[in-house]
Amino acid sequence: MDINETIKSQLAENPVILYMKGSPQMPQCGFSARTVQAVMSCGERFAFVNILDNQELREGLKAYSNWPTYPQLYINGELVGGCDIVLELAESGELAQMIKAVAKKEDA
Repeated sequence: MDINETIKSQLAENPVILYMKGSPQMPQCGFSARTVQAVMSCGERFAFVNILDNQELREGLKAYSNWPTYPQLYINGELVGGCDIVLELAESGELAQMIKAVAKKEDA
């Protein structure tokens, strides 16, 4: 499986997925720490991938998303954005709405 297929598979299998440096319990950069806090505050389950564990994925996802930095949050296979965008959405309440809408579909 090539890297684009791996990414597509991860996005298809996980309605909410955060590509980040480190893990939610041990973020490896401030941007990832702030982003994971915002996502966790929505109170729903989400998947994460530590991009530091896989150099090919780290570089491949930048090309796939056309987004040069991490973290990257995806909801329903669509790139939401990085730290600044996620924090803005969290502050406005939109992030929780987006994530809860996906969670409802999963529970149905």
